[in-house]
Amino acid sequence: MKKNLVFYISLFITAVFIALGLLANDVFTAATIAAKDFLVTYFGWFYLFCMFVFVVFSLGIAFSKYGKIKLGPDDSVPEYSNRSWFAMLFAAGMGIGLVFWGTAEPLTHYMSFGGDEGAANLAMKKVFMHWGFHPWAAYAIIGMSLGYFQYRKNAPGLISSIFLPLLGEKGVKGPIGKLIDVCAVFATVAGFATSLGQGTMQINSGLNFLFQVPKTDMVKVIIIFTLMVIYTCTAVKGIDKGVKFLSDINFVLAFTIMLGVFLIGPKLLSINVFINSLGSYINSFVADSFSSNPFGDKTWLGSWTIFYWAWWIAWGPFVGTFIARISRGRTIREFVIGVIFAPSIVSFLWFSIFGSLGLNLDKQMIAKAVESTETVLFVVLREYPLGMVFSFIAICLLITFSITSSNSGIFALSMFSSSGDMNPGNGKKILWGALLALLTLVLLMSGGLAALKNSSIIAAFPLAIIMLLACFCLLKALKSEDTKD
Repeated sequence: MKKNLVFYISLFITAVFIALGLLANDVFTAATIAAKDFLVTYFGWFYLFCMFVFVVFSLGIAFSKYGKIKLGPDDSVPEYSNRSWFAMLFAAGMGIGLVFWGTAEPLTHYMSFGGDEGAANLAMKKVFMHWGFHPWAAYAIIGMSLGYFQYRKNAPGLISSIFLPLLGEKGVKGPIGKLIDVCAVFATVAGFATSLGQGTMQINSGLNFLFQVPKTDMVKVIIIFTLMVIYTCTAVKGIDKGVKFLSDINFVLAFTIMLGVFLIGPKLLSINVFINSLGSYINSFVADSFSSNPFGDKTWLGSWTIFYWAWWIAWGPFVGTFIARISRGRTIREFVIGVIFAPSIVSFLWFSIFGSLGLNLDKQMIAKAVESTETVLFVVLREYPLGMVFSFIAICLLITFSITSSNSGIFALSMFSSSGDMNPGNGKKILWGALLALLTLVLLMSGGLAALKNSSIIAAFPLAIIMLLACFCLLKALKSEDTKD
C-alpha cells in the first residue's frame, strides 16, 4: 500500500467526490462556487501572468540552443508519423470543445458585445485568444518537461519527476513528491469527469434536436455506459491499436466537416474573418494576455478568459502526460512547434469557418440560436444546405472526441497510480474507466457537475504554481546538460 500511496489517495478523493455529489450536493456546490469566485477576484491576475509565461517559456526554449535536444536518447526516433501524432494530441487536448464552442462562443460574444460590426470583430479576436497559443502552451509545459525527464533521464512518468533538479530523488519520492502527484490526479479526475459529463449532455441535446430522443436520466445512463465500454476497450488495446486508430478517425471526420461546412457556408466571409482575426490576435497578443480590466467590471473576464485559463491549466496534467507519451524521440523544437502552432492554426480555421456560419445569419436568428448553448451549432446548421447531414457528423465527432479525451485521461490516471509506468496494466485502466464513468453519472444525476467544474478551476491554482516551478526545473536541467557538453 505504501508503494501505491498515490493510487489509494486518488481512490479516496474520487470516493469523496461521489459521496459529496450524492449526500451534500448543495453544500459542495456552494463551497466550490465561493472558492472559485475568491480565486477569480483576487488571483485572476495570477492566471493571466502564468499563461503568458508558459507561452514565452515554451517558445523561448524551442528556438534556443536547447531546441535541438531530443525527448529521449540522441539516437531515438519518433514512434508515430506526424499525421497520427498530430491527430492524437489534437483529439486529446481540444477536440470536443471545438465542436461545442465552434459556433456557440463567437455568437455568444457577438450578442454580449452589442450585436454590431465591431462586436463581431471583437468576438472573433477573443475566440482566437481563448483557443490559440495559450492553452497549448500550458499542455506543452507539462508534456515537454515530463517527456524530457521520462525519456532522456529515465525518470518515472510522474509529474513529480519534473522536480528532480529542485527536490532531488529523495524529495521526489517523499511527501512533497506525493503531494504534487495527488494534485495532478485531483485535477485529472475533475477535468475528466466534467468533460465526459458535458459531452454526454451535448450528445443527448444533439440527438434530441435531430431525432427527438428524450433528454432523460435513462438516456444519459445509456450514453455514458456506451462511451465507457468504447473508451475502456480502446484504452485496453493500447495507444497503437486503440487510441491511434480512433484519433485517425477523428482527424478524418473533423476535416470532412470543416471542409464541408466551408463549402456550404459563406466562403469569402470565412477567409476574411480568418485573416482579419489572425491579424488582430497577433497585433494585440501581449496587451490581451495581460488585460485584467482593473477599473471596470470583471464579470465577463472571470466568466470567460480567466475561467478558460484555469480550465486549460487543470487539463495540463493528463493532456500533457498523454502527449509526452506519444512524443518520444522528437526534438524540443519539433515538439513545441507541433504542440503549439499546428493545433492553434487548425483552431483558428475552425472558428473562422463555424463562427462565420453563424455570424452570417441575421441578428434575430442569432439571438434565437444562443438561447441554448448546447444546440447553437445544430440551430445554425439547419439554415444551410445539407445541414442535417453535417449535424449528424457533428454528433459523431462529439462521441469520438469524448472517447479520445477519455482515453488520455484514463492513461494519465493509470500512469500516476502505477508509479509512472509508461504501459500501465489493463486492470488500472478498466478500474479508472468504470470509476470515473460512475462519478460522472452520479454528478449528472445529482446536479453536481457545476461543483466538479468549479473544483477543477480550484485545482488549477496549485497546479499553476507547480507548472511555473516545472519551467524552472526544466531550464535548470537543460543548462546542466549543456555544461556537460
